[in-house]
Amino acid sequence: ALNWAALDPVKLRRDPFEHAYLADCLTAAAVARLPAEYPDLPKPGSFSLKDARPGPVLSEVIAELESDRFRTLMSKLFEVDLSQRATMVTLRGACGPRDGFVHTDSKSKILSLLLYLNEGWTGGEGQLRLLRSEHDLASPAVEIPASMGSMVVFKRSEASWHGHTPFDGPRRVLQFNYVRSERTNLVSDIRHRVSAALKGKTPAM
Repeated sequence: ALNWAALDPVKLRRDPFEHAYLADCLTAAAVARLPAEYPDLPKPGSFSLKDARPGPVLSEVIAELESDRFRTLMSKLFEVDLSQRATMVTLRGACGPRDGFVHTDSKSKILSLLLYLNEGWTGGEGQLRLLRSEHDLASPAVEIPASMGSMVVFKRSEASWHGHTPFDGPRRVLQFNYVRSERTNLVSDIRHRVSAALKGKTPAM
């Protein structure tokens, strides 16, 4: 499901913070099948895989992200030991008017990966922006399209500011993280269930 020919040579970028971007991280076969099988998530919020069951192709994407091959690739790229780190996966299907505020991600996260799965995305509002400070959403260093197969990975730090302009509507994204402990995974699973249920202010990616 993952386009390894494009993934293996991906380069690390350091402006405005350490990240890697790939416009086409999925195979053509996966791109063709994913739109029809993505879970129906019409409301804002992050959903655990217990609450948003992935179809067979999306399950394969997740399995490859959790593979030793991908873990080794990310470890070398970001020069961080991920060998004993737990992973966390959540899905989103829509944005609301309170999503997208600028943030750095929690300290429990080591690497954050966002894989966008929006068929026919044309750009404009709602695209992820990587920022040099928490105050410069209007002048991003990098803007990431939310189109099908667009993937960004970044190392969490006190300077990993990111967010997006207001967007209200369908916006599919797989959120994958290497985290510092299994307890983080459990706590985050509970938090995401609550945020999805309440549709509160959540940092949409």
